[in-house]
Amino acid sequence: MSDLRNEHLSYSRLSRFEACPLSYRLHYLDKHTAQPGVPLSFGKALHAVLERLLQEVIDTEYAGPLSDERALQLYSKAWTAEGLSGLDLFHQGLGILQDFVRQQGRVDARDILAVEKEFRLPVGPFTVLGFIDRVDWVDDETVHVIDYKSNHQLFTREELDSSLQLSLYALAARRLWPWAKKVRLSMWMLRHGIRQETTRTEEQLDAALAYVETLGQQMETAESFPARLNPNCVHCDHRRSCPAYAQALEGQRDVVCEDTSDLEAVAREREEVACLARILDARKAELEGVLRAHLSKKEELVLAGMRYRMFNTISLNYPLEPTLSRLASAMCLPRYELVERLTTIDKKALNALLKDAVKRLGTARVALLKAELDSLATKHHSPRFWAKEVA
Repeated sequence: MSDLRNEHLSYSRLSRFEACPLSYRLHYLDKHTAQPGVPLSFGKALHAVLERLLQEVIDTEYAGPLSDERALQLYSKAWTAEGLSGLDLFHQGLGILQDFVRQQGRVDARDILAVEKEFRLPVGPFTVLGFIDRVDWVDDETVHVIDYKSNHQLFTREELDSSLQLSLYALAARRLWPWAKKVRLSMWMLRHGIRQETTRTEEQLDAALAYVETLGQQMETAESFPARLNPNCVHCDHRRSCPAYAQALEGQRDVVCEDTSDLEAVAREREEVACLARILDARKAELEGVLRAHLSKKEELVLAGMRYRMFNTISLNYPLEPTLSRLASAMCLPRYELVERLTTIDKKALNALLKDAVKRLGTARVALLKAELDSLATKHHSPRFWAKEVA
């Protein structure tokens, strides 16, 4: 291993090289100081709280519900440690943790095999180093590997079933708990309160090992490290040192399709434009944030021929019974007709109500109630364009 460029491999190293060789070089070879964005720091704070909460369960051999109060104490420390700020973001994190505590329900130290478990996985001439957020005992033949995610979007089934990270975790779990004949794999999507679950076949695990070794060899022998624009550029901690990112901010493009009957060219330009649009949109939001901060102290700003002001918008919430009574009287319509025409249930408010009901009714009964209510709901479908890079 002493002759290898990488002292070890990890999912982070592999995925960074795969997404953008330049980012990999800057981070791991040149060791540039990283500039983590807010989403990464926010996710780290949540992970720190969950790790500590469950480690305390193990250390004290505790069985029972988790504590909202303890979660808040740990969150305040993690928030400060990550240098985060902003009431709205703080409130988001607090809500995520409160939902986790409620959804987790009763815990038993005997069912938690490990928290933030380190593993070292030999792959050809390499060693893959990693940490698994959590591993639970299911039965005498099964372990459940759980990875916490603070993503806004859920994974597609294809993304879940092909995740290299989960494949590495499955291989590591087999090595750490050789008695386990089955390994369940979950991404616990904290913002959604959903565990997206998958498994791996022997063929998938063999393919993952071969891919990691191949990618590792590419990382060792690479002589050039080109920048590669991708959807994650706006979150890259080295974007300020990236010439491709600077060119994207200037709107420079490499691909222009002159013949729209050439679908390959259409697709290439479409993907480049999509990356540029995301980068420019993120930059626009960043610049607006600067202007908003100054507008909190002034009524308006006039800059570069533009006038900037902040306006308060007003939304009206009509109380149900008084509004129906007044309409029925004025329009001479029966109440049931007004209810059918006007009344709908806000999904967010309904979900909050159902979460509160878990304490009284239990998780199983609330899940059944939610399914019954969903069957009554009117479903609206809109076409959505979906694209994914072919591996």
